[in-house]
Amino acid sequence: MLYFDKWKIILVTLVCVIGVLFSVPNFFDRQTTQAWPGWVPNQQVNLGLDLQGGAHLLFQVDVDAVVKERLENLVDGIRVELRGERIGYRGLGVEGDAATLTLRDPAQREQAIAEIQSLATPLAINPLTGVGGGSDIEVLTRGENGIAVILTEDAIAQAKQSAVEQSVEIVRNRIDQLGTREPSIQRQGDDRILVQVPGENDPQRIIEIVKTAAKMTFKLVDVTTSPADALRGRVPAGSELLPSSETLSDGTPSEYFVVRKRVMVSGENLVDAQPSFQEGQPVVSFRFDTAGAKRFGDATRQNVGRPFAIVLDEKVISAPVIREPILGGSGVISGSFTVQGVNDLATLLRAGALPAPLSVLEQRAVGPSLGADSIAAGQIACIIAFLAVMVFMGLAYGIFGLVANLALIINVFVIFGGLSALQATLTLPGIAGIVLTIGMAVDANVLVFERIREEINTGKTPFAAMEAGYQRAIGTILDANVTTFIAAVILFTMGSGPVKGFAVTLGIGILTSVFTAVMVTRMVLVSWLRRSRPVALPI
Repeated sequence: MLYFDKWKIILVTLVCVIGVLFSVPNFFDRQTTQAWPGWVPNQQVNLGLDLQGGAHLLFQVDVDAVVKERLENLVDGIRVELRGERIGYRGLGVEGDAATLTLRDPAQREQAIAEIQSLATPLAINPLTGVGGGSDIEVLTRGENGIAVILTEDAIAQAKQSAVEQSVEIVRNRIDQLGTREPSIQRQGDDRILVQVPGENDPQRIIEIVKTAAKMTFKLVDVTTSPADALRGRVPAGSELLPSSETLSDGTPSEYFVVRKRVMVSGENLVDAQPSFQEGQPVVSFRFDTAGAKRFGDATRQNVGRPFAIVLDEKVISAPVIREPILGGSGVISGSFTVQGVNDLATLLRAGALPAPLSVLEQRAVGPSLGADSIAAGQIACIIAFLAVMVFMGLAYGIFGLVANLALIINVFVIFGGLSALQATLTLPGIAGIVLTIGMAVDANVLVFERIREEINTGKTPFAAMEAGYQRAIGTILDANVTTFIAAVILFTMGSGPVKGFAVTLGIGILTSVFTAVMVTRMVLVSWLRRSRPVALPI
């Protein structure tokens, strides 16, 4: 225990130096560190919502809308199947939680049921619970010629769960692409999403970005009817009246468009969307996948000279005229956009469309002044704990205590260096973890020093006492810290939000405190012992 190979000395020294280097950027502001050369560590510890303020938002996923949309899609499928087999019907539509219809000829009921059942999709089986399988729809008869199609309970449960999980991922993609630092997006309960964005000064923009469904479609404009006639109720079959996304001063749409309901290309085929400029105006450039590029090319080739509408969430954002076939699978969306507008639109298109609408249940803005108070209180707590531990160790163990204090200083630097390198988020519970670590950091040294005292009292020489002290205390040190580290891992795995912040700082603190106590303190004391060779240990 009293012999160090040169490579061990170099490794311990290198770890300490690297820890100090990675912690140094935290003493400067971000603008200063960003100007440093690329090879110099410039990462800083990210402050959580409770330390630097920001936006706290709670959204609810409208899972019932997913079921309704599934039924409406089922209605479209039934219409196509029955018309293809020349089966007469009337009153096809969604009624409550079922798609219903009435057959004109009761003799065709069995054939109609068979055609409708062909639309069924097998449900996936959950590998963990074994739940699932079977069909997603059930066909029921009502009287002689009535048919009702309902979704099975498993299909509804899977659709709702999938909608929430997909919504969480899409919200995370949208927030991440805004460039915010360390946002927290978590699922809460069955249908809620918690979004925390530290340092965000415009929560309303976050709400608009998150809530927008971003369902984009490309449709042909119906030139056979004017918007004025459509406003009077004369909308041709297969067409619909949609407002422009641009509004007047009173909030009403600036104009209307009559567009065909049939979708030329869906936004699901988009693979990229980026903000750009064209003739000095901000635009969004987009690119389709292979299937989308083919459909878009065919549609534009067949409709040269006709206008087509780019529809986002049932509003026309642009309606250019097809001058020539667009065969490359890419194009631009132009309009009266601002720079931020094209950035937000590109972000929405890249992240994808939400499977269900979101509503805001809770909106809170955490001010930076509250975070500043928390930081100041945390700093005071750390300083008091730090000084109290150092004074106690110096008075109780003399030179040995001073060496332990040196290791404690290095320990704090290495903790912040580790947090900076991992780009961890420091929260108020995280500061509590650091304060706790400062107190725990000297535990290992206390165990070793007390063991050395016992060995001296038995009459052993300084070398023998220090050798026995470290050798017999190392097992206790490892046992105590391993159990605490396991608790920190469980807190990080099972907890969320502030609990995870506490677990991260506690876990890193345990690792660094064991390293500084077992390696750094021992290396310094062994070096001092070999050079001074005291007759008695000043402990």
